[in-house]
Amino acid sequence: MSPTPSSAEPSATPPVRPSAASPLRRLPKVPFWAQILAGLVLGVLLGWLARSADVDWLGTGLEKVGDLFVQLLKLAVAPLVFFAIAISITNLRNVSNAARLAGRTLLWFLATSLIAVSIGLAIGLLTDPGAGTGFTPEDGERPESSGSWLDFLTGIVPTDVITPFTELNVLQIVFMAAVTGVAALKLGAKAEPLLAFGESVLALLQKALWWVIRLAPLGTLGLIGNAINQYGWDLIGQYATFTADVYIGCALVMFGVYPLLLALAARVSPVQFFRGAWPAIQLAFVSRSSVGTMPVTQKVVERLGVPKEYASFSVPFGATTKMDGCAAIYPALAAIFIAEIFGVSLGLQDYLLIVFVSVIGSAATAGLTGATVMTTLTLSTLGLPLEGVGLLLAIDPVLDMMRTATNVTGQAVVPVIVAAREKLLDREKYDAATSFNLDDWDNGEDAARPVVATVS
Repeated sequence: MSPTPSSAEPSATPPVRPSAASPLRRLPKVPFWAQILAGLVLGVLLGWLARSADVDWLGTGLEKVGDLFVQLLKLAVAPLVFFAIAISITNLRNVSNAARLAGRTLLWFLATSLIAVSIGLAIGLLTDPGAGTGFTPEDGERPESSGSWLDFLTGIVPTDVITPFTELNVLQIVFMAAVTGVAALKLGAKAEPLLAFGESVLALLQKALWWVIRLAPLGTLGLIGNAINQYGWDLIGQYATFTADVYIGCALVMFGVYPLLLALAARVSPVQFFRGAWPAIQLAFVSRSSVGTMPVTQKVVERLGVPKEYASFSVPFGATTKMDGCAAIYPALAAIFIAEIFGVSLGLQDYLLIVFVSVIGSAATAGLTGATVMTTLTLSTLGLPLEGVGLLLAIDPVLDMMRTATNVTGQAVVPVIVAAREKLLDREKYDAATSFNLDDWDNGEDAARPVVATVS
């Protein structure tokens, strides 16, 4: 006879939960924006220390950290752009009025670029950013790479399918992706396996890119610290007017033009837009990459009530062509700045050419950090010395943060406007949209959520 268990035997004890006063209690998470702010402040302090105390190893470390972050972003750019553009075009098969939506999106891109470049020109003419800097033409330096209309037009079509990816020619990648997407649409059911593969690869790339995005606080520390270490605060003084012009111009577009268009054209609350879109704007500011920010931009646009089918087209399209900061405000101010340094007088025809280049040629910027290609395209069109670009490279990292934030804001504003005017916007979802902590966001989880708004 087997022994009966004694009531005195201990039963399975439940796991001990830490009490409120327990040191095992989980520490509160530091919000992503606070991590970025800490990286920014620490980067300034370490950069100042490296420069003032001549600490070579610290300066080298800051440079390597910043470069590594940018390299990781660029590593994802080529395949991300290809699959995002191709899949976004094929997603239009679910939209009955796809051609009209694409046309309206492009028209709003052009219209807002026209407004932005006009603001840039007006500010430049009022402030004379090149006056009193002390720079001379001898201070300039011709860039290693430049852009021209011939390069722009002939460079759209690649000579092979490998080089655009190895040399990161985003314009050619966009061309191949567009051709692939249109061909897949024409093939219909035969292309379904390819589309399923492409969607899986895109999700994989977005997941990998998210890991890079989470390194943004460290990247900010390195980029800002390296800029302070290399150039110091004196540089800001020399470029004070030009820097202020860029920031003021971008701020006027971001917080003046865009809210006005949202209120008048879309009939939605601008404050609510910024509440929902803020995660993408802050990430754009520190990453300096529209393409790198693209997955977050698409998420905030969908959270603002734009149908997923349309958002998945308009956001990648905008990330490679919609550049109000880098391709409109900045080239206009840069052209005036360089013309003043080199003693070249610009006339009405020149200003009209600046407007034309900014509105039509913005695809040359292609969502990467910096705006050198667009600037050289503008200068070559005006006949200004390309050596003037060298005068702006030192201050570029500081300016690029605000430019990219403006780019991404515009890339989110236009889909909201178009969706609202086409009566596709889920206004209840828009009104309920809130900001979210980037540190908690997971692309994979978001991709599985059902789409609330539908396109008819």
